[in-house]
Amino acid sequence: MQTLKQLSALLKSKQLSATELAQSYLDRITSSDLNAFINVNPEQTLAQAKQADARLARGDAGELIGLPIAHKDIFVTCGWPSTAGSKMLSGYNSPFDASVVEQFRTAGMVTLGKLNCDEFAMGSSNENSFFGPVKNPWDKAAVPGGSSGGSGAAVAGGLTPAATGTDTGGSIRQPAALCGITGIKPTYGRVSRYGMIAFASSLDQGGPMAWTAEDCALLLNAMTAYDPRDATCIESDAEDFTRHLGDSLKGLKIGIPKEYFGDGLAADVRAAIEAALKDYEKLGATLVDVSLPKTSMSIPAYYVIAPAEASSNLSRFDGVRYGHRAKDYTDLSDMYRKSRAEGFGDEVKRRILIGAYVLSHGYYDAYYLQAQKIRRLIANDFQDAFKSCDVIMGPVAPTVAWDLGSKANDPVANYLADIYTLSTSLAGLPGMSIPCGFGQGEKNAHRPVGLQLIGNYFNEAKLLNVAHQFQLATDWHSRRPAVE
Repeated sequence: MQTLKQLSALLKSKQLSATELAQSYLDRITSSDLNAFINVNPEQTLAQAKQADARLARGDAGELIGLPIAHKDIFVTCGWPSTAGSKMLSGYNSPFDASVVEQFRTAGMVTLGKLNCDEFAMGSSNENSFFGPVKNPWDKAAVPGGSSGGSGAAVAGGLTPAATGTDTGGSIRQPAALCGITGIKPTYGRVSRYGMIAFASSLDQGGPMAWTAEDCALLLNAMTAYDPRDATCIESDAEDFTRHLGDSLKGLKIGIPKEYFGDGLAADVRAAIEAALKDYEKLGATLVDVSLPKTSMSIPAYYVIAPAEASSNLSRFDGVRYGHRAKDYTDLSDMYRKSRAEGFGDEVKRRILIGAYVLSHGYYDAYYLQAQKIRRLIANDFQDAFKSCDVIMGPVAPTVAWDLGSKANDPVANYLADIYTLSTSLAGLPGMSIPCGFGQGEKNAHRPVGLQLIGNYFNEAKLLNVAHQFQLATDWHSRRPAVE
């Protein structure tokens, strides 16, 4: 389970070909029982690998050429079905690539396949997928996190060295934490949403997941080009996200929000986070107490705004314009009802109903408008905190990964798992997760803990260096599960 940087060196030195590398990962995928991949196309993958070998033979110096990657099934992808983990889109084949997929192909990366995810990216455990739950490689009785659980499990399980994910309320950072890998959600608008099947348009943001911060920086270099096809994509100059990776952390001020260390935080997660903060102090950083007083309001605000946007975005899946169509119906209205009832899973239906309710006449002002006001207050809290610190740190999730099925009948318990990630998404800030330890006790000793790093807008390069320096000084990111 080597990093992208290590694999790139092997390709450039001709110790390995892109075709051999792709085939080795395809073999691992075939023998895996994690349910992380829901579609592979070996013929297409090997064709891309041969093209990459030809570029390498010509002396093309691109850092990502020939390296394998897999895409969360929320990105439409030519050559593979694109389903968003839903029966509603089962068998759908896109005639075009999402912008992110297109950018990685241009960079010479080789697509291994499509990764399992919570249906339409709605979930915190990857148990809401039409294709079944994903298993955590560290402990197959545990969830991998969601909604990008297939991406986290595939990287941690050695099925791909890198994967794309999307983060609406924590869906890159949380599975990265629970699977013991590195993942970053960039500033909202950094990465094009063109071809990303929408959940909540003002929150959805794509990002990379890999073993190290250095690998994520290389991937972000390819992901962040301006795309005029996405009206929310930020127009900015090309940026090298590796440019700060050698900077010292002396003088760095780390903000520690008191709201992230309350009674809801498990003792073993707290111990791992506090140990990581001490490592940062050894690297020259200073810890500063800060407050994010609206943290507790992030869950109610998010679960008004996100379902409202979801109900609007998913209205197109009606059996006529897009998606599954019921076989037996009496009239058009009956076809709509049956097609959506059959095509959507329980969690998606729940959020559509909530969203339709809060947007309805008489409730828009009482719920949706108030939630948007709270969103602004949450963003203001972060700006106040950044007046006294350079980066904010804390836990990603209040506990390590929980058992598969243990929260299946309690959706609110799943929602609470995102308490530390939602506010960052609501504010549109960049945030990332890096491995920093494991739980305690016989059951949790092999379940990873993630440290969350939150930066100010467009500070991804500095944030990645803060993570990189920690990874140079510790070995949590180099530990691997005992994959059978």
